Amino acid sequence: MSGKDMNRKSTFSRVRFVVGILLACAMIALTTAALIEFHVLGLARRTFVFYAIDSEGIIIEERMLRRSGSTEGDIRRYVSEALLVPVSLEFLPLFPRGTQLQSLLYRNGVVYADLSGDAALPPLEGGEVFRNFETLRAGIKRNFSSVGEVRFFIDGRAAFATASR
Repeated sequence: MSGKDMNRKSTFSRVRFVVGILLACAMIALTTAALIEFHVLGLARRTFVFYAIDSEGIIIEERMLRRSGSTEGDIRRYVSEALLVPVSLEFLPLFPRGTQLQSLLYRNGVVYADLSGDAALPPLEGGEVFRNFETLRAGIKRNFSSVGEVRFFIDGRAAFATASR
């Protein structure tokens, strides 16, 4: 090998080493920025259960929700988010479109959630009202360990003592 070839190989090795170092620094900077953003924004990972349109299968969606600073506020955000449709069009919403959370209280481990009148009907896409209420109840209890009981109301009237028939 000539001296010129050795010089090129040595230069290429140095460039490759510097590029590797720069990529590693960029990855560290991105990871650090993501962690800082996660803690500064105060996000929490929450899970939501939806059902498949063509089968009894379930899908669990994970969403990042901003923390409000209080458990009641966090539960309110969770329920409002659960009332939205799933991300995938292949899954059923729990409640008809337009269903809204009218009020929510969290007292002594009990959640009192008042939904609009649309919640009394199954979604147009299909599904069972009782199963959907049970799914929402289970989601609240799964995501908030301090919740012992969930009571639903529809337009200010008690919906179900338990959501079973």
